[in-house]
Amino acid sequence: MNFRIENAFQTTRRGFLKGGAGLALAIVTPVMADTPAAGPGLAGSTMVDGEFSPSAFIRIGTDGMVTIVSKHLEMGQGVYTGLATLVAEELDADWSKVKVEGAPADAKRYNNLFWGPAQGTGGSTAIANSFEQMRRAGATARAMLVAAAAEQWKVPASQISVKAGVVSHAASGRKAGFGELAEAAGRQAVPAEVKLKDAKDFTLIGRSAPRVDSVSKTTGRAIFTQDVKLPGMLTAVVAHPPRFGGKVASVDDKAARAIAGVTDVVTIPNGVAVLAKDFWSAKKGRDALKIEWDESAAYRGSSDAIVARYRELAQTPGLAARKDGDAEAALGAAGKVIEAEFAFPFLAHASMEPLNCVMKLDATGCEVWNGEQLHTGDQFALAKMFGLKLEQVKLNMVYAGGSFGRRANPQSDYLLETAQIVQAINGRAPVKLVWTREDDTRGGYYRPIYLHRVRAALDAKGMPVAWQQRIVGQSIAAGSPFEGMLVKDGIDMLSVEGASTLPYAIPNLNVDLHTTNSEVKVPVQWWRSVGSTHTGFATEVFIDELAGVAGKDPVAYRMALLDKHPRHAGVLKLAAEKAGWNKPLAPSKDGAKRGRGVAVHESFASFVAQVVEVTVQKDGTFKVDRVVCAVDCGIAVNPDVIAAQMEGGIGYALAAALTGSITLKDGVVEQSNFNDYPVLRINEMPKVEVHIVKSAAKPTGVGEPGVPPLAPALVNALHAATGKRIRTLPIGEQLQTA
Repeated sequence: MNFRIENAFQTTRRGFLKGGAGLALAIVTPVMADTPAAGPGLAGSTMVDGEFSPSAFIRIGTDGMVTIVSKHLEMGQGVYTGLATLVAEELDADWSKVKVEGAPADAKRYNNLFWGPAQGTGGSTAIANSFEQMRRAGATARAMLVAAAAEQWKVPASQISVKAGVVSHAASGRKAGFGELAEAAGRQAVPAEVKLKDAKDFTLIGRSAPRVDSVSKTTGRAIFTQDVKLPGMLTAVVAHPPRFGGKVASVDDKAARAIAGVTDVVTIPNGVAVLAKDFWSAKKGRDALKIEWDESAAYRGSSDAIVARYRELAQTPGLAARKDGDAEAALGAAGKVIEAEFAFPFLAHASMEPLNCVMKLDATGCEVWNGEQLHTGDQFALAKMFGLKLEQVKLNMVYAGGSFGRRANPQSDYLLETAQIVQAINGRAPVKLVWTREDDTRGGYYRPIYLHRVRAALDAKGMPVAWQQRIVGQSIAAGSPFEGMLVKDGIDMLSVEGASTLPYAIPNLNVDLHTTNSEVKVPVQWWRSVGSTHTGFATEVFIDELAGVAGKDPVAYRMALLDKHPRHAGVLKLAAEKAGWNKPLAPSKDGAKRGRGVAVHESFASFVAQVVEVTVQKDGTFKVDRVVCAVDCGIAVNPDVIAAQMEGGIGYALAAALTGSITLKDGVVEQSNFNDYPVLRINEMPKVEVHIVKSAAKPTGVGEPGVPPLAPALVNALHAATGKRIRTLPIGEQLQTA
């Protein structure tokens, strides 16, 4: 999965020019040598509206405030704080005078360096792709401030120091704040080269500076899409077909139009939209609609039938994703063969903020306010739909209340839905599209159902000599603008990542894939940690089973197979040590069984190991007591944010492991809200300890890598406590009914 950047450039460009609207997430392992050291916007210096703006990423006002422009969406992951830290470190800014705002859609200035000519946030790439770019932007601004001071004070620039937003010349005792030097700095030439700090001189990177968005979010001043209000704005709520692929046959809207506040009822390609002066009136209007649906082309499958079909496919070879040696032959000749099947359901993203979008259309173009995750893809999609030039589509990025992949929709689905509504009323008013929680849960674009069949052969010492893994499921990339980049010889790399990259030293290791898009017509897309959501579970539960059959300790067994993967081994060792792996768990006071389990997984170029401790009651109910997590993500830009992302990922993964399941019956999604698709409650959250490996490597992702190890470590712990193996998620009541 080490796509070279130029390939990403070409494929992304082709996809957009064909009218595609998506952008690949979580699929490009950074090739750091190909990443430009300096990003766009560093070629000139101007004073913009009275502020010193040496690049596209920094503005310094005469009041001394430093504004960092983030090209990446802040959706709770802490990217505003991380990017600001990189700039402020090299700028030597006063952290209390740093603020961050979101960048507009402009791939020429704000592209994701790992994605080519495309701007967007995803795949845990934000800090990794920006690490040198944002530091260089800060260093450039600092050099120009120093040059301005040197010119004014008639002293060598080499004698000037900068600390916490103050430029000083020790010999003369002169000092000036950034604000005092802003105008003069704006007249300086932009240096062609700047020297970045050595890691030993960092004062902000590696320390837990307070998040820049904490105050605004806790005081309610932060602006999310739902907070945007424009003059004359209407709110739209859409009635979608109950089955995927359904269309409107006819609609009786008399009752809806009679409701006070309702202004319009319009039919769009995927349903009927009711517009009103407020959300509640629009919702009441939608509830009053009488719609006849044309379901002649609708999907009518069920989850049980999908899994049954996948089970059939898993009995036959698929397309080879990895072939080391000949696992089939080795299995046939082995004396000891272990086999297991793993099943995974559809999963919804369940962000705290359901999908929404504000859009205005006038003679000058289209303007959007949105928790914008795929700027370039959405910009192309809207430009194509409205027949506008790209620069006529302005996207204003505000905060998003979570996403977990959903707002990075490859089809720009909810933005285009908003656009269709705006177009239907001829742009006479701005429109805020609001999806209810039920709309969000039933709206599709799920993590796909997958089924794995894994077989292994052990030698006389209990070590694996063969591993065969067959994966069955839908392709996320198929049909998107990124199919050409992500699907190679019929293999969607998102379906097999984490299995095709299995680090364990096994001489005969085969992985193959059946892709089922022609049979299953349920919209799917990336979900936090993508393919690793299922491959990490299947591989880490199965390796635990092999250790058990061999009669070996699960940590020692893994360590013996990781000689060539020191970073995997490093986090595994650290997590085990911090968890007290070699010490027995304290017994439960009420006679309940206790167990401890482990898992290690690499995703998004980061390495995470987790140890989970559980207590299981006699009736099969259990509690997750403690999770010890070790993470190696290169240089820790902000340790507190890293810890928060590991904790958040663990909570998110735990919810999915315990109860997460979207099920279809006759094509209809059975879940609707948090009552039947629950997220983790605060009383269910275990104690979490996060330990960060000290590293000099360039930073990698942290938004997603905390998710994959949790579920396998959990079921391995449950097995340690009860002797029962769980291979199907969610766990639900499997222990009670076993």
